[in-house]
Amino acid sequence: MLEELLPAAVAVAEAFGDVPEAALFPAEAAAIAGASDRRRREFASARSCAHTALRRLGLPAAPIVPGPRREPLWPDGVTGSLTHCAGYRAAAVARAADVLALGIDAEPHADLPAGVLAAVAGPDERAALAALAADSPGRCWDRLLFCAKEAVYKTWYPLTGRWLGFADAAVTIGQADGTFTARLLVPGPDLDGTPLTGFSGRWLIRDGLILAAIAIPAAAVADLPPG
Repeated sequence: MLEELLPAAVAVAEAFGDVPEAALFPAEAAAIAGASDRRRREFASARSCAHTALRRLGLPAAPIVPGPRREPLWPDGVTGSLTHCAGYRAAAVARAADVLALGIDAEPHADLPAGVLAAVAGPDERAALAALAADSPGRCWDRLLFCAKEAVYKTWYPLTGRWLGFADAAVTIGQADGTFTARLLVPGPDLDGTPLTGFSGRWLIRDGLILAAIAIPAAAVADLPPG
């Protein structure tokens, strides 16, 4: 499913549950030592997807260890993103020469727990969600907003090394075309001298899952409008 949301330069691997035969590199195993069994299975399955995606990209599998904020550290020359939720694990990778940054997220297609939306969405976003729910009931638009913002953060952090809170980006969901945009409410990084002011991504709801993905093609950086 995830490959439907990403350009051809991105290699994807996904699993609908844990990967029993998942094997970790020693550095990966050390990084997860002491965690709960559930966490180890999620970690191993997501890394198995990452190893497969790297091979599909024509590169050897390599250890993907967590960084200071638990972000995956990719081999030199590679950009990528991982996600996992109940019943789903996935990885997306690309050569950095083709894709500057990637962010993917998966969530169950279920309403956000009570009280979470207020922490995730601003007043304008909540009003837009109410309009979407009235026009197209049966979709968990609040969870989709959360999923999109997670993808935004996963794209932002490798570019900046800085935290981005839920209130630091305003997301607009395209109801009919499966797209979303995120307008940064804090200064973004300069990409070849042009400030990054937002992101564009795509979403999908299928088989009880919500997926959101962002990819910034490296060639598109030169075409960014002035900030």
